[in-house]
Amino acid sequence: MTIPFLIFITIFLALLFLVIREVRRSAGPKEWGKTPRWRKRLRVGLACILLFFVGCLIYGFFIEPNRLIVRSETIQIQNWPPELSGLRIGVISDVHTGGPFIDEKKLRLIVERTNAQHPDLIVLLGDYMSPNSWHSHHVEPDVTAAVLKDLRAPLGVYSVLGNHDWWYDGAIVRKAFEAQGIPILENQVREIKWRDKSFWLAGLADYWTRAQRIEQTIGNVPPGATIIALTHNPDIFPRLPVNVPLMLAGHTHGGQVQVPFIGPPASSSERSRRFYEGHYFENGHHLFITTGIGTSLFPMRFRVPPEIVILTITN
Repeated sequence: MTIPFLIFITIFLALLFLVIREVRRSAGPKEWGKTPRWRKRLRVGLACILLFFVGCLIYGFFIEPNRLIVRSETIQIQNWPPELSGLRIGVISDVHTGGPFIDEKKLRLIVERTNAQHPDLIVLLGDYMSPNSWHSHHVEPDVTAAVLKDLRAPLGVYSVLGNHDWWYDGAIVRKAFEAQGIPILENQVREIKWRDKSFWLAGLADYWTRAQRIEQTIGNVPPGATIIALTHNPDIFPRLPVNVPLMLAGHTHGGQVQVPFIGPPASSSERSRRFYEGHYFENGHHLFITTGIGTSLFPMRFRVPPEIVILTITN
C-alpha cells in the first residue's frame, strides 16, 4: 500500500499547491471597467472540489480501514429473562486476515481491545479468510485461529463460518479454529449457563454457501428456552422462528462506504438496503449487524470504521 499512498499524497499536495496559487493569483485584467473575478472563483472552486475528492480517497483507502473502534450498544428485549439482563457480548466479524491492514499485529490488537472490555461472551461471525486479489491474499486459517484463541470471556468464545471461509474451504477453517479451542456452530446449538439460568446459542449456516436448516436447528433447543441466533449473512432474518428473540450477524460491512444522506451506494446481500448496520426490530425479532473489521471487493471504508461491538442485552 506504500506506493499507492505516495501517489495519492503527491496528487493531494499538487492540488493543494494549485489551490494556494489560484487564491493568490490576480483575477486578471479589467474588461469593460470590471475585474473578471468569477473566473478566479471558478478556478479556485474546481481546485477545491478536486482537493476534497482526493482527500476523501486518501482517508477512505489509507486511514479509516486502519482504524479500530470499540462500539457499545444496548438492546432491550421484551420478555428477556431478568436473570440474563445485563449480558454483555463481544461481537467480532469479517476479520478478512490478509486484507489491507489486517495482519497478525492487527489481530493481536483486536484480541487486546476485546479482552479489555471484559465481555461475558464473545461471538465470531465469520469471514476470516481473504481472496487472492490485487489488494489481498490468503492467510492460512491456522494463523488467524492461533491469535484469536487468546480471546477471553467467562462464558466462552463461539463462532460461525462465512461465505469467504467456504469459498476457501470451510472444513479446513473449522478444523483450524476447533484445534485452538474455538467451537464452530454450523447448524448446531449450544447451551450456555449463566447466573443460575441458561440460554442457547444457535449457529445458523451461511446463507450464500450452505444448506439452510433453520427450523431443524432451532428445534434442537428445549421449548421455552431463551435463544440467541448467530449467523454470518443477515438475509435469513425474516425466516427466524417465532421463539428466537435475537439474531447477530455480520457480512454487510455496513456497505463499507456510506454517503451522507444516502447511505451505502452498493449492496452486498439481497436485503442489505434494509439491513446493513446496527439494530433492527421486525415481526417480534431483534437483529443486530456489526459492520465488521476488514474489507472485501474493494479496500475502502468511508464513514464505516472497523469495529468491535460490546452488546448489552437487557429486559
